[in-house]
Amino acid sequence: MGNILDFYKGKRIFLTGHTGFKGSWMCRMLANAGAIVTGYSLKAPTEPSLFRIANIEDDIHSVIGDIRDYTSLKKAFDESQPEIVLHLAAQPIVRDSYKDPAYTYETNVMGTVNILECVRNNCCVKSFLNVTTDKVYLNREWSWGYRENEELDGYDPELVTHSYKRSFFTNIDGLPIIPISTARAGNVIGGGDFANDRIVPDCIRAAVKHEDIVVRNPYSTRPYQHVLEPLYAYLLIAMKQYEDIGFADYYNVGPDDVDCFQTGALVELFVNKWGEGMRWVNKYDGGPHEANFLKLDCSKLKKTFGWSPRWNLDEAMEKIVEWSKVWLAGGDVRVCMDKQINEFLNV
Repeated sequence: MGNILDFYKGKRIFLTGHTGFKGSWMCRMLANAGAIVTGYSLKAPTEPSLFRIANIEDDIHSVIGDIRDYTSLKKAFDESQPEIVLHLAAQPIVRDSYKDPAYTYETNVMGTVNILECVRNNCCVKSFLNVTTDKVYLNREWSWGYRENEELDGYDPELVTHSYKRSFFTNIDGLPIIPISTARAGNVIGGGDFANDRIVPDCIRAAVKHEDIVVRNPYSTRPYQHVLEPLYAYLLIAMKQYEDIGFADYYNVGPDDVDCFQTGALVELFVNKWGEGMRWVNKYDGGPHEANFLKLDCSKLKKTFGWSPRWNLDEAMEKIVEWSKVWLAGGDVRVCMDKQINEFLNV
């Protein structure tokens, strides 16, 4: 695949959700590439946060605002005049979506409407990518991976981009005017994730406190991947459709089947990598509806772009432990991030 980041040098990028875990890593990748990035997001969603720890604000033009506030969003968008829009802002936590469904729908649905309105009302955009989640699939607990043409809208919202694309970004002959793609990622892990109710951050928190790791659903199977995997794929898709509108489509981004792990096995891998006598305990609690088996079929991305995952789960966990121990020792996490980005790009 080579290093596609050269393409992004000097490109104007509008990135929503830039203060989040994935957004912070994306900012660092784009800043290293020499892109001109405007980020629009709420304040960092966790304390501590990767955005603050790694001083991401120094790398980009950061606008703190609510994706639900169209006036504020449009002002930032109009000022930045982006060529490429990467929409990462979302409320992604399954349990939180059940606690506050109205906020989740407002953010994930109306937030997407607002950013699409900004794209529709500006002629500067040459590539738009909406990043969603594997939870959009109506889950049937299949043992094979979900493909891009499977039925959507199981327990979680996302159909806005599809209808907007058909209604507002297609000419009279049914051909696309602006390249718009949707990318759906599996479970993303990496250094600097401090979210509640996610298994790897729970492992880190337990390690910091020298406590056993409590696992509430060790039997669920998930497609785990290092955060740099989907981010690189997003940048690949956005670049390719910028160059050729025919690549605008719907894509799954996930690991190979060998890295679809049960949660308990993932935690066991963490424990082995961390050392220091770490242990985990099974405290299955039933929880709200969450799929026991979820896997993505990424053959379309592989066939279209020659893409393939670079790090297996063992390597990904090594990177997470490396980053976390640098942070805990008071080291320079920016240097660690840059090191890992360069290692990833040079695999």
